Amino acid sequence: MPARNHAKLADAKHAEPKQAKAKRASNPSAAPETPTTADRTVAPTPVPSNAAKVLPHELEKYAPNGYGVWEYGSGSPIEPMTDLMGADFQAPSDSEGTRLLRFFTITDIHVADVQSPAQAIFFGYNGFLSSAYSGVMMYTHHVLDAAMRTANALHAADPFDFAISLGDTCNNTQRNELRWYIDVIDGEHVEPDAGARQNGDDGPRASWLAPYRATGLDRSIPWYQVRGNHDHFWTGYLRVDDYLRPIFTGDEVLNLGNVFEDPAGPNSRGFYMGCLDGSTECGDVFGLGPVASFAEPPKVLAANPERRSLSKSEWMAEFFASPSNPRGHGFDESRIADGFACYSFEPVAGVPLKVIALDDTQGDEEPYDNGYGHVSLDKERHHWLIAELDKGQAEGKLIIIAAHCPIGVEEAGAPMSWSSGAFGTEEELLAKLHTYPNLVLWVAGHRHRNTITPMHSPDPAHPELGFWEVETAALRDFPQQMRTFELATHGDVLAIRAVNVDPDIEPGTPAARSREYAVAAQEIFDNQIDYLPLGVRNAEMFVQLAPEMAGRLA
Repeated sequence: MPARNHAKLADAKHAEPKQAKAKRASNPSAAPETPTTADRTVAPTPVPSNAAKVLPHELEKYAPNGYGVWEYGSGSPIEPMTDLMGADFQAPSDSEGTRLLRFFTITDIHVADVQSPAQAIFFGYNGFLSSAYSGVMMYTHHVLDAAMRTANALHAADPFDFAISLGDTCNNTQRNELRWYIDVIDGEHVEPDAGARQNGDDGPRASWLAPYRATGLDRSIPWYQVRGNHDHFWTGYLRVDDYLRPIFTGDEVLNLGNVFEDPAGPNSRGFYMGCLDGSTECGDVFGLGPVASFAEPPKVLAANPERRSLSKSEWMAEFFASPSNPRGHGFDESRIADGFACYSFEPVAGVPLKVIALDDTQGDEEPYDNGYGHVSLDKERHHWLIAELDKGQAEGKLIIIAAHCPIGVEEAGAPMSWSSGAFGTEEELLAKLHTYPNLVLWVAGHRHRNTITPMHSPDPAHPELGFWEVETAALRDFPQQMRTFELATHGDVLAIRAVNVDPDIEPGTPAARSREYAVAAQEIFDNQIDYLPLGVRNAEMFVQLAPEMAGRLA
C-alpha cells in the first residue's frame, strides 16, 4: 500500500474518539475531563509586599508568609507561530489537517534520594541554586506518578503513539534513584526510604518516605529514553571520580568546596554539603556548613550500597530490567558495553517519520570547564547523527531529533552552552542541520524552560531548510510540566502543535505539596525562565515541506 494511504489510515486511527467529540458538541462549554494549560493554568498568587523574607530551607514559614500560594487561572492560548514561513503566509483555517503523529515528552524529573550523603544542598540551602536544594526534592517521584496518571487520562481520550523522556531521570547518578524512576513509570511498588529504615531504627519516618504502588504509564504507550547530564555526572556537574565514588555508598556527608568560584574546581574542599532528615515532615537539613564547625564528620542515618553511582553502561542496562515496551526503551543492547546511548526509531507504521534519539551530553574525557552541563558531541556521536540524518533524508522521511540539551540558545561560555571539548563547533553543526529539508523539529529539556525557538533557514528562497526547537520544562521545578505534540499536514505545510500540561493532582497529596514548594522556590530564587509568571508556552508552529515530502504525504 502506498505511503500516502498509510498516512490517511494513521490519521483515521488517531482522530478524536467519537464519544468525546459528541460530548463536546452537546456541551461545547464543558471543561475537558483532563485539562491542559490551553484550558487552565497554575497561576501563582503574588507574595504580599509586607511578607517577611524567607530562606529556601524555611519550609514551615512558606504558607504563613504567603509563599507557594496558587490558583487555577484562565488557559494559555495555542498561538500560531509562522516565523519559518513567508511574510504572506496565512495559518490554515482547518485546525486539524491530516494528523501524522501524537506523542508527549517529560524531562528533568530529577528523582532524588534526599537522604544520600553525596548531595549539593549547601549551594541552595540559603539561596543561589534551586537545582541544588528546594522543597520539591522530597516529592520528585510523586510528581512523576501524577504525570503518568495525567498521561493515561489524555491517552484514553485521544491516544498517544509514544512517549519520550528527555533525560535527567535521576538527580545524582544513583542506582536507587533510577530504579524509583523506572518503577514509577512501570507502576511498580516504590519504597523511597533509603535511610530511615535502612539503619534498623523503628523510629518515625516522614510521610513523604512512605511506600506506595505507583499508577504507572498505560502499557499500550511505548516509552523511550534519552540520557541527561545528571544521569552520569555528580548532580549533573562533576565527574564521579575516585574521591566522590565511595561517598555515595558511605555514611559521611560529602565535603566539597565552592566549585563555582574556587580555582581548585572539583578538587576544592571545605564545606559539608548537607542531608535531609527523613524523620521530619519538612525534611530538616543537617550536616551542612564549614568543616571547621564540626568536631567530626556528620553522618547520614545509614550507608546504602544501592546508592552507588552508575556508569553510562550500568545506567543503560537498567532500562532492560523493565516490563514495559519497547524492550530497553530504545537503547541498543549491543551498545551497552560501550555506553553509546544514541538510537533511532519509526513510531508509526506507514507514516514516513523517524525519531533520532541523541545523547548530546558531555563525555567523561572532556576537560572540566565550568562544570559538565554543556551540550556536546564527540566524533562518534557526530558522525552517527549525520549518517542517521542522511539516511532519513534519502528515504523520504520527516525527521525529529530528541535530545537532552537544546542547541543554538546559549551564549558561548555559559554553563549550558556548547562544550569547548566537543567535536566541531555549534555553528558548524547548525549549518549542517540546515541542509536537511526533512528535519522539522528538535525537542529538548535540560534548561527547565518551555522555550520555543525558530531555527531559520539560511536561504530565504528555501524555507524548508528551517526547523523548530521546542523545549519542555522540568517536572521537578516550576512550572512542573510535560508537553504534548501533534503533527499534521496541511497540503505542503506541516503544523506542529505543542501544548504544556500540568500533572493533574489531588489536594492533600504529596504531589500537591510539591507544587506549593515549586511555586515558593520560584518566588524565592527568581529563576530566569521564559514566559513568566506562568512559564507556559503553547503554540502551533508551521514548517514548509519540501515538494517531494509534501507529495509523499498527500
